[in-house]
Amino acid sequence: MTQTNPNPDSPVMEFLLTRRSYPAAALKGPGPDAAALETLLTAAARVPDHGKLEPWRFIVIDGAAKARLSALVADRGAALGIDPEKTAKAARSWAEAPLIVAVVMVPRPSDKVPQIEQTLSAGAVCLSLVNAALASGWGAAWLTGWAAFDRVFVETGLGLAAEEQIAGFVHLGRCGTPPVERPRPDIRALTQWVTA
Repeated sequence: MTQTNPNPDSPVMEFLLTRRSYPAAALKGPGPDAAALETLLTAAARVPDHGKLEPWRFIVIDGAAKARLSALVADRGAALGIDPEKTAKAARSWAEAPLIVAVVMVPRPSDKVPQIEQTLSAGAVCLSLVNAALASGWGAAWLTGWAAFDRVFVETGLGLAAEEQIAGFVHLGRCGTPPVERPRPDIRALTQWVTA
């Protein structure tokens, strides 16, 4: 028996079927102010969270912190022997971003909720933050990059504890032109039905 969508004209589904992140380099200032950002973060936190552990937190990076972290990226790239062009590009993305929100995965001790579920919840926060921003008219991009996995950068630059990890750096700002569409997955080729 074929079932039809109970709400075929849902504007939320239209948004989800056409959403597209913006290139971080295309974002311009100003980014969201504190009140607008609080709304976006509130929406971002409405994700599956088995056990209500809240295994994530936010670090808002703005103002002089962007220049400080850009310089640290440049220093760390050189110290790690990362290609100078790649290092310069990463440093620029920190210096030129209108606003960055670091979503930090914070593992919580639990006998019932494995760490993978906590990690996935933090990833869901990143996507929800991007979607909330896009739905509100902002441009947004979810990035990581090598600095997200450099313990010196995240601990010295952002103050992460040894057990914490970066789930993503979400860049937020304005963009006057819509992002270019890209090829999308062939859902039928990626879907298996198990009926017996």
